[in-house]
Amino acid sequence: MRVPPVSLVPPTCRPETAGSAVNPRARAGASPAARAILDEAGFEAARAAIRSWPGYTPTPLRRLDGLARAAGLGAIFLKDESGRFGLGSFKALGGGFAVARAIERRGPGITVTCATDGNHGRAVAWGAARVGCRCVIFVHEGVSLGRRRAIEAFGAEVRVVPGTYDDAVRRSAEVAAGEGWVLVSDTSFAGYEEIPRDVMQGYAVMAEEALDELADGPPTHVFLQGGVGGLAAAVAARLDRRFAAARPRIVVVEPDRAACLLASCRAGRPVAVAGDLDTVMAGLACGEPSLLAWRVLDELAHAFLAIPDHAAVAVMRLLAEGVGGDPPLVVGESGVAGLAGALAAAAAPPLARALGLGPESRVLVFGTEGATDPEVYRAIVGKSPEAVAARRGDRP
Repeated sequence: MRVPPVSLVPPTCRPETAGSAVNPRARAGASPAARAILDEAGFEAARAAIRSWPGYTPTPLRRLDGLARAAGLGAIFLKDESGRFGLGSFKALGGGFAVARAIERRGPGITVTCATDGNHGRAVAWGAARVGCRCVIFVHEGVSLGRRRAIEAFGAEVRVVPGTYDDAVRRSAEVAAGEGWVLVSDTSFAGYEEIPRDVMQGYAVMAEEALDELADGPPTHVFLQGGVGGLAAAVAARLDRRFAAARPRIVVVEPDRAACLLASCRAGRPVAVAGDLDTVMAGLACGEPSLLAWRVLDELAHAFLAIPDHAAVAVMRLLAEGVGGDPPLVVGESGVAGLAGALAAAAAPPLARALGLGPESRVLVFGTEGATDPEVYRAIVGKSPEAVAARRGDRP
Protein backbone atom coordinates (compact mmCIF):
# COMPACT_ATOMS: atom_id res chain seq x y z
CA MET A 1 0.00 0.00 0.00
CA ARG A 2 1.21 3.47 -0.96
CA VAL A 3 1.01 6.14 1.75
CA PRO A 4 1.39 9.62 0.25
CA PRO A 5 3.90 11.84 2.07
CA VAL A 6 1.94 14.87 3.29
CA SER A 7 2.45 17.28 6.13
CA LEU A 8 -0.20 17.62 8.80
CA VAL A 9 -1.98 20.69 7.49
CA PRO A 10 -5.71 21.14 7.14
CA PRO A 11 -6.89 20.25 3.64
CA THR A 12 -8.65 23.61 3.71
CA CYS A 13 -5.17 24.99 3.01
CA ARG A 14 -4.60 22.54 0.16
CA PRO A 15 -7.75 22.58 -2.01
CA GLU A 16 -6.74 20.06 -4.65
CA THR A 17 -9.30 17.78 -6.25
CA ALA A 18 -9.28 15.70 -9.39
CA GLY A 19 -12.64 16.89 -10.55
CA SER A 20 -16.25 17.57 -9.73
CA ALA A 21 -19.57 17.66 -11.49
CA VAL A 22 -22.88 19.18 -10.50
CA ASN A 23 -25.60 16.71 -11.46
CA PRO A 24 -27.89 18.24 -14.12
CA ARG A 25 -30.44 15.46 -13.63
CA ALA A 26 -30.92 15.91 -9.85
CA ARG A 27 -34.60 16.07 -8.96
CA ALA A 28 -36.40 17.85 -6.12
CA GLY A 29 -37.74 14.46 -5.05
CA ALA A 30 -37.22 10.88 -6.16
CA SER A 31 -39.41 9.47 -8.92
CA PRO A 32 -41.78 6.64 -7.94
CA ALA A 33 -39.47 4.18 -9.70
CA ALA A 34 -36.38 5.33 -7.79
CA ARG A 35 -38.27 5.48 -4.50
CA ALA A 36 -39.48 1.90 -4.99
CA ILE A 37 -35.88 0.62 -5.06
CA LEU A 38 -35.57 1.15 -1.31
CA ASP A 39 -39.16 0.96 -0.18
CA GLU A 40 -40.38 1.77 3.31
CA ALA A 41 -41.50 -1.79 4.11
CA GLY A 42 -38.02 -3.11 3.34
CA PHE A 43 -36.44 -0.45 5.52
CA GLU A 44 -38.74 -1.22 8.45
CA ALA A 45 -37.93 -4.94 8.15
CA ALA A 46 -34.20 -4.18 8.22
CA ARG A 47 -34.51 -1.83 11.17
CA ALA A 48 -36.60 -4.29 13.21
CA ALA A 49 -34.18 -7.16 12.53
CA ILE A 50 -31.01 -5.19 13.26
CA ARG A 51 -32.39 -3.69 16.46
CA SER A 52 -33.09 -7.23 17.71
CA TRP A 53 -29.48 -8.41 17.32
CA PRO A 54 -27.46 -8.84 20.53
CA GLY A 55 -25.15 -5.88 21.07
CA TYR A 56 -27.12 -3.45 18.93
CA THR A 57 -26.85 0.18 19.94
CA PRO A 58 -26.85 3.32 17.79
CA THR A 59 -23.34 4.57 17.08
CA PRO A 60 -22.45 8.09 18.28
CA LEU A 61 -22.79 11.29 16.30
CA ARG A 62 -19.74 13.46 16.95
CA ARG A 63 -19.95 17.25 16.65
CA LEU A 64 -16.65 18.68 15.35
CA ASP A 65 -16.92 22.37 16.18
CA GLY A 66 -13.17 23.03 16.04
CA LEU A 67 -12.85 21.59 12.55
CA ALA A 68 -15.98 23.42 11.40
CA ARG A 69 -14.51 26.75 12.55
CA ALA A 70 -11.23 26.02 10.78
CA ALA A 71 -13.11 25.19 7.57
CA GLY A 72 -15.43 28.18 7.72
CA LEU A 73 -18.54 26.02 8.13
CA GLY A 74 -21.40 26.35 10.58
CA ALA A 75 -21.20 22.80 11.95
CA ILE A 76 -19.79 19.38 11.11
CA PHE A 77 -21.40 16.19 12.42
CA LEU A 78 -19.60 12.86 12.00
CA LYS A 79 -21.43 9.56 12.48
CA ASP A 80 -18.75 7.38 14.10
CA GLU A 81 -19.08 3.76 12.93
CA SER A 82 -15.80 2.56 14.46
CA GLY A 83 -17.60 0.60 17.19
CA ARG A 84 -20.39 -1.02 15.18
CA PHE A 85 -20.92 -4.57 16.52
CA GLY A 86 -17.18 -4.79 17.22
CA LEU A 87 -16.43 -5.02 13.49
CA GLY A 88 -15.21 -1.46 13.12
CA SER A 89 -17.44 -0.50 10.20
CA PHE A 90 -20.99 0.19 9.09
CA LYS A 91 -20.81 -2.82 6.77
CA ALA A 92 -22.08 -5.07 9.59
CA LEU A 93 -25.53 -3.58 8.99
CA GLY A 94 -25.69 -4.47 5.30
CA GLY A 95 -23.76 -7.73 5.15
CA GLY A 96 -25.23 -9.11 8.36
CA PHE A 97 -28.81 -8.31 7.38
CA ALA A 98 -28.42 -9.69 3.86
CA VAL A 99 -27.09 -13.01 5.18
CA ALA A 100 -29.97 -13.25 7.64
CA ARG A 101 -32.45 -12.62 4.82
CA ALA A 102 -30.76 -15.25 2.66
CA ILE A 103 -31.26 -17.82 5.42
CA GLU A 104 -34.94 -16.84 5.66
CA ARG A 105 -35.40 -17.36 1.93
CA ARG A 106 -33.21 -20.43 1.35
CA GLY A 107 -33.08 -22.13 4.73
CA PRO A 108 -30.06 -23.45 6.68
CA GLY A 109 -27.19 -25.28 5.08
CA ILE A 110 -26.38 -22.71 2.43
CA THR A 111 -22.94 -21.35 1.54
CA VAL A 112 -22.71 -17.58 1.25
CA THR A 113 -20.02 -15.78 -0.72
CA CYS A 114 -19.00 -12.33 -1.94
CA ALA A 115 -16.10 -10.21 -3.11
CA THR A 116 -14.64 -7.56 -0.85
CA ASP A 117 -12.04 -4.88 -0.29
CA GLY A 118 -12.19 -5.91 3.38
CA ASN A 119 -15.14 -4.57 5.33
CA HIS A 120 -18.08 -6.07 3.43
CA GLY A 121 -16.48 -9.51 3.42
CA ARG A 122 -15.82 -9.27 7.12
CA ALA A 123 -19.48 -8.34 7.68
CA VAL A 124 -20.72 -11.25 5.57
CA ALA A 125 -18.38 -13.64 7.41
CA TRP A 126 -19.67 -12.28 10.74
CA GLY A 127 -23.27 -12.67 9.57
CA ALA A 128 -22.57 -16.23 8.46
CA ALA A 129 -21.00 -17.06 11.82
CA ARG A 130 -24.09 -15.65 13.56
CA VAL A 131 -26.42 -18.05 11.74
CA GLY A 132 -24.01 -20.97 11.38
CA CYS A 133 -23.60 -21.24 7.61
CA ARG A 134 -20.50 -21.74 5.47
CA CYS A 135 -18.83 -18.65 4.02
CA VAL A 136 -16.26 -18.17 1.22
CA ILE A 137 -14.91 -14.65 0.59
CA PHE A 138 -13.04 -13.53 -2.54
CA VAL A 139 -10.46 -10.76 -2.21
CA HIS A 140 -8.26 -9.11 -4.80
CA GLU A 141 -4.51 -9.21 -4.34
CA GLY A 142 -4.38 -5.64 -3.01
CA VAL A 143 -6.38 -6.45 0.13
CA SER A 144 -4.09 -6.28 3.14
CA LEU A 145 -3.12 -9.36 5.12
CA GLY A 146 -4.64 -7.85 8.24
CA ARG A 147 -8.04 -7.52 6.56
CA ARG A 148 -7.84 -11.09 5.22
CA ARG A 149 -7.12 -12.42 8.70
CA ALA A 150 -10.00 -10.44 10.17
CA ILE A 151 -12.33 -12.24 7.75
CA GLU A 152 -10.82 -15.64 8.53
CA ALA A 153 -11.33 -14.98 12.25
CA PHE A 154 -15.06 -15.60 11.72
CA GLY A 155 -14.41 -19.02 10.18
CA ALA A 156 -14.66 -17.95 6.54
CA GLU A 157 -12.47 -19.27 3.74
CA VAL A 158 -10.61 -16.51 1.89
CA ARG A 159 -9.66 -16.90 -1.78
CA VAL A 160 -7.35 -14.41 -3.51
CA VAL A 161 -8.12 -13.27 -7.08
CA PRO A 162 -5.52 -11.54 -9.29
CA GLY A 163 -6.44 -8.02 -10.34
CA THR A 164 -8.84 -5.48 -8.89
CA TYR A 165 -11.96 -5.46 -6.75
CA ASP A 166 -14.09 -5.69 -9.89
CA ASP A 167 -12.18 -8.82 -10.95
CA ALA A 168 -12.98 -10.35 -7.55
CA VAL A 169 -16.65 -9.40 -7.99
CA ARG A 170 -16.82 -11.22 -11.31
CA ARG A 171 -15.03 -14.30 -9.95
CA SER A 172 -17.28 -14.57 -6.89
CA ALA A 173 -20.36 -14.38 -9.12
CA GLU A 174 -18.98 -17.08 -11.46
CA VAL A 175 -18.16 -19.47 -8.62
CA ALA A 176 -21.46 -18.84 -6.84
CA ALA A 177 -23.38 -19.66 -10.03
CA GLY A 178 -21.34 -22.82 -10.64
CA GLU A 179 -21.54 -24.11 -7.07
CA GLY A 180 -25.08 -23.09 -6.23
CA TRP A 181 -23.89 -20.74 -3.48
CA VAL A 182 -25.72 -17.60 -2.40
CA LEU A 183 -23.94 -14.48 -3.60
CA VAL A 184 -24.22 -11.72 -0.96
CA SER A 185 -22.84 -8.81 -2.94
CA ASP A 186 -23.06 -5.13 -2.10
CA THR A 187 -23.12 -4.25 -5.80
CA SER A 188 -25.96 -5.00 -8.19
CA PHE A 189 -25.86 -5.85 -11.87
CA ALA A 190 -28.31 -6.97 -14.54
CA GLY A 191 -30.44 -9.79 -13.13
CA TYR A 192 -29.05 -9.46 -9.60
CA GLU A 193 -30.84 -6.94 -7.40
CA GLU A 194 -32.63 -8.58 -4.45
CA ILE A 195 -29.66 -9.10 -2.13
CA PRO A 196 -27.90 -5.77 -2.89
CA ARG A 197 -31.24 -4.14 -2.03
CA ASP A 198 -31.16 -5.92 1.36
CA VAL A 199 -27.61 -4.66 1.89
CA MET A 200 -28.63 -1.07 1.21
CA GLN A 201 -31.65 -1.32 3.51
CA GLY A 202 -29.27 -2.35 6.26
CA TYR A 203 -27.12 0.71 5.57
CA ALA A 204 -30.23 2.89 5.73
CA VAL A 205 -30.55 2.06 9.43
CA MET A 206 -27.32 4.00 10.04
CA ALA A 207 -28.70 6.98 8.15
CA GLU A 208 -31.90 6.98 10.17
CA GLU A 209 -29.92 6.84 13.42
CA ALA A 210 -27.91 9.87 12.37
CA LEU A 211 -30.98 11.88 11.45
CA ASP A 212 -32.67 10.95 14.72
CA GLU A 213 -29.60 12.18 16.62
CA LEU A 214 -29.61 15.61 14.94
CA ALA A 215 -31.93 17.08 17.54
CA ASP A 216 -31.25 20.75 16.70
CA GLY A 217 -32.26 20.59 13.05
CA PRO A 218 -31.48 18.80 9.79
CA PRO A 219 -28.19 19.15 7.90
CA THR A 220 -27.91 21.44 4.91
CA HIS A 221 -25.31 19.22 3.20
CA VAL A 222 -24.41 15.52 3.36
CA PHE A 223 -21.08 14.34 1.92
CA LEU A 224 -21.02 10.59 1.26
CA GLN A 225 -18.41 8.03 0.24
CA GLY A 226 -18.80 6.62 -3.25
CA GLY A 227 -17.43 3.13 -3.94
CA VAL A 228 -20.08 1.23 -5.90
CA GLY A 229 -22.66 3.68 -4.54
CA GLY A 230 -24.63 1.48 -2.12
CA LEU A 231 -23.99 3.56 1.00
CA ALA A 232 -24.61 6.86 -0.78
CA ALA A 233 -27.84 5.59 -2.32
CA ALA A 234 -29.11 4.24 1.01
CA VAL A 235 -28.49 7.53 2.80
CA ALA A 236 -29.90 9.56 -0.12
CA ALA A 237 -33.07 7.48 -0.07
CA ARG A 238 -33.59 8.09 3.66
CA LEU A 239 -32.99 11.82 3.20
CA ASP A 240 -35.60 11.81 0.44
CA ARG A 241 -38.08 10.02 2.70
CA ARG A 242 -37.47 12.35 5.62
CA PHE A 243 -37.24 15.69 3.84
CA ALA A 244 -38.61 15.17 0.30
CA ALA A 245 -38.11 18.32 -1.79
CA ALA A 246 -36.41 20.09 1.13
CA ARG A 247 -33.73 17.43 1.48
CA PRO A 248 -30.12 18.48 2.17
CA ARG A 249 -27.69 18.78 -0.71
CA ILE A 250 -26.04 15.40 -1.30
CA VAL A 251 -22.45 15.24 -2.57
CA VAL A 252 -20.85 11.90 -3.42
CA VAL A 253 -17.07 11.71 -2.87
CA GLU A 254 -14.68 9.21 -4.49
CA PRO A 255 -10.94 8.62 -4.84
CA ASP A 256 -9.58 10.24 -7.97
CA ARG A 257 -8.21 6.84 -9.06
CA ALA A 258 -11.60 5.10 -8.78
CA ALA A 259 -14.21 7.74 -9.60
CA CYS A 260 -16.77 5.63 -11.47
CA LEU A 261 -19.77 7.58 -10.11
CA LEU A 262 -18.30 10.93 -11.16
CA ALA A 263 -17.63 9.47 -14.62
CA SER A 264 -21.19 8.14 -14.73
CA CYS A 265 -22.59 11.55 -13.82
CA ARG A 266 -20.67 13.13 -16.67
CA ALA A 267 -21.77 10.43 -19.10
CA GLY A 268 -25.39 10.42 -17.98
CA ARG A 269 -25.33 6.63 -17.59
CA PRO A 270 -23.43 4.01 -15.55
CA VAL A 271 -19.88 3.67 -16.85
CA ALA A 272 -16.79 1.82 -15.64
CA VAL A 273 -13.39 3.40 -15.16
CA ALA A 274 -10.20 1.59 -16.14
CA GLY A 275 -6.86 1.29 -14.39
CA ASP A 276 -5.49 -0.49 -11.34
CA LEU A 277 -7.75 1.54 -8.96
CA ASP A 278 -4.77 1.88 -6.64
CA THR A 279 -5.90 4.19 -3.85
CA VAL A 280 -5.18 4.43 -0.15
CA MET A 281 -8.98 4.55 0.30
CA ALA A 282 -9.08 0.79 -0.19
CA GLY A 283 -12.77 0.29 0.54
CA LEU A 284 -13.65 2.70 -2.28
CA ALA A 285 -11.40 1.16 -4.94
CA CYS A 286 -14.31 0.29 -7.23
CA GLY A 287 -14.39 0.81 -10.96
CA GLU A 288 -18.03 -0.04 -11.71
CA PRO A 289 -21.19 1.43 -10.16
CA SER A 290 -23.95 -0.69 -8.67
CA LEU A 291 -26.85 -0.39 -11.10
CA LEU A 292 -29.49 -0.11 -8.33
CA ALA A 293 -27.48 2.50 -6.48
CA TRP A 294 -26.88 4.51 -9.64
CA ARG A 295 -30.60 4.75 -10.36
CA VAL A 296 -31.09 6.39 -6.97
CA LEU A 297 -28.04 8.66 -7.10
CA ASP A 298 -28.71 9.86 -10.64
CA GLU A 299 -31.88 11.48 -9.30
CA LEU A 300 -30.91 12.45 -5.74
CA ALA A 301 -27.20 13.38 -5.72
CA HIS A 302 -26.59 17.08 -6.27
CA ALA A 303 -22.92 16.68 -7.15
CA PHE A 304 -20.02 14.25 -7.44
CA LEU A 305 -16.46 14.99 -6.32
CA ALA A 306 -13.13 13.16 -6.65
CA ILE A 307 -10.30 13.68 -4.17
CA PRO A 308 -6.61 12.65 -4.15
CA ASP A 309 -5.18 10.21 -1.64
CA HIS A 310 -3.27 12.87 0.28
CA ALA A 311 -6.55 14.58 1.20
CA ALA A 312 -7.77 11.42 2.95
CA VAL A 313 -4.43 10.93 4.70
CA ALA A 314 -4.41 14.51 5.96
CA VAL A 315 -7.94 14.21 7.35
CA MET A 316 -7.14 10.92 9.12
CA ARG A 317 -4.27 12.71 10.86
CA LEU A 318 -6.37 15.76 11.67
CA LEU A 319 -9.04 13.62 13.30
CA ALA A 320 -6.44 11.67 15.26
CA GLU A 321 -5.05 14.91 16.67
CA GLY A 322 -8.36 16.70 17.22
CA VAL A 323 -8.76 20.27 15.97
CA GLY A 324 -9.69 23.20 18.18
CA GLY A 325 -10.84 21.12 21.12
CA ASP A 326 -12.49 18.35 19.12
CA PRO A 327 -12.04 14.84 20.57
CA PRO A 328 -9.37 12.72 18.83
CA LEU A 329 -11.09 10.16 16.60
CA VAL A 330 -9.96 6.94 14.95
CA VAL A 331 -11.36 6.94 11.42
CA GLY A 332 -9.95 4.78 8.64
CA GLU A 333 -8.88 5.53 5.09
CA SER A 334 -12.25 5.05 3.43
CA GLY A 335 -14.12 6.42 6.42
CA VAL A 336 -12.76 9.95 5.98
CA ALA A 337 -13.60 10.38 2.30
CA GLY A 338 -16.84 12.28 2.82
CA LEU A 339 -15.27 14.66 5.32
CA ALA A 340 -12.20 15.17 3.13
CA GLY A 341 -14.49 16.06 0.25
CA ALA A 342 -16.43 18.54 2.37
CA LEU A 343 -13.24 20.29 3.50
CA ALA A 344 -11.85 20.40 -0.02
CA ALA A 345 -15.11 21.82 -1.36
CA ALA A 346 -15.27 24.46 1.38
CA ALA A 347 -11.75 25.56 0.44
CA ALA A 348 -12.49 25.88 -3.29
CA PRO A 349 -14.65 29.03 -3.69
CA PRO A 350 -16.20 28.19 -7.08
CA LEU A 351 -17.23 24.74 -5.87
CA ALA A 352 -18.39 26.05 -2.49
CA ARG A 353 -20.60 28.58 -4.28
CA ALA A 354 -22.00 25.94 -6.61
CA LEU A 355 -22.91 23.79 -3.60
CA GLY A 356 -24.16 26.64 -1.42
CA LEU A 357 -21.53 25.71 1.15
CA GLY A 358 -20.51 28.36 3.67
CA PRO A 359 -20.60 29.72 7.24
CA GLU A 360 -24.25 28.77 7.78
CA SER A 361 -23.87 25.21 6.49
CA ARG A 362 -24.54 22.22 8.71
CA VAL A 363 -22.59 19.31 7.22
CA LEU A 364 -23.25 15.64 7.98
CA VAL A 365 -20.60 13.03 7.16
CA PHE A 366 -20.21 9.35 7.95
CA GLY A 367 -17.01 7.97 9.47
CA THR A 368 -17.81 4.58 8.00
CA GLU A 369 -14.87 2.69 9.47
CA GLY A 370 -12.36 2.79 12.25
CA ALA A 371 -8.93 1.14 12.11
CA THR A 372 -10.09 -2.01 10.35
CA ASP A 373 -6.42 -2.85 9.73
CA PRO A 374 -4.46 -1.43 12.71
CA GLU A 375 -1.10 -1.76 10.96
CA VAL A 376 -2.29 0.19 7.93
CA TYR A 377 -3.74 2.83 10.24
CA ARG A 378 -0.46 3.15 12.15
CA ALA A 379 1.50 3.45 8.88
CA ILE A 380 -0.71 6.34 7.77
CA VAL A 381 -1.29 8.23 11.01
CA GLY A 382 1.99 7.51 12.82
CA LYS A 383 0.12 6.39 15.95
CA SER A 384 -1.70 3.24 16.91
CA PRO A 385 -5.50 3.39 17.09
CA GLU A 386 -5.21 2.50 20.77
CA ALA A 387 -3.01 5.53 21.42
CA VAL A 388 -5.47 7.85 19.66
CA ALA A 389 -8.44 6.40 21.52
CA ALA A 390 -6.63 6.71 24.84
CA ARG A 391 -6.18 10.43 24.26
CA ARG A 392 -9.90 10.82 23.77
CA GLY A 393 -10.76 9.08 27.02
CA ASP A 394 -14.50 9.29 27.56
CA ARG A 395 -15.02 12.61 25.78
CA PRO A 396 -18.09 12.54 23.52
